[in-house]
Amino acid sequence: MQAIIEFAAIEKYITELRSKYHVKITFTNGCFDVLHRGHVEYLEKAKQAADLLVVGLNSDDSVRLLKGADRPYISQQDRAFILSRLEAVDIVCIFNQATPLELIRKVKPDILAKGADYAVDQIIGRDFVEASGGKVMTIPLVPGRSSSDIIAKIRKAEN
Repeated sequence: MQAIIEFAAIEKYITELRSKYHVKITFTNGCFDVLHRGHVEYLEKAKQAADLLVVGLNSDDSVRLLKGADRPYISQQDRAFILSRLEAVDIVCIFNQATPLELIRKVKPDILAKGADYAVDQIIGRDFVEASGGKVMTIPLVPGRSSSDIIAKIRKAEN
């Protein structure tokens, strides 16, 4: 199952999946603007924790707020398409809010996953997920693999 689900429809979609298949869900989120090996390995590890992986994808407006006016480099539709085609990713949902908290509340994940560059107590949605009986996990990042490094390399080559 690989799908891009609209924000307004995600809660109903997840509820129906859970009632039909009794699946365990991991949720993670990010910009995924310049997709690289670190992203793919991270998503594979997040998927290993449950039956389904739901990825909350920052909208273009949300990315601009987080990363600056020159981002994203790749549109939200293209980023969603690419992510949805990865073997580890089951569902992609674009969110426009500054944080993924509202989407997390709609998905009600069993596991909330973020990169180990986040302290567990700083992970948005942690309180909600733990209060609902879920768990929060951090996933080690792949050393030397980041969008920022790739972008810096490209910019250096342009000069």
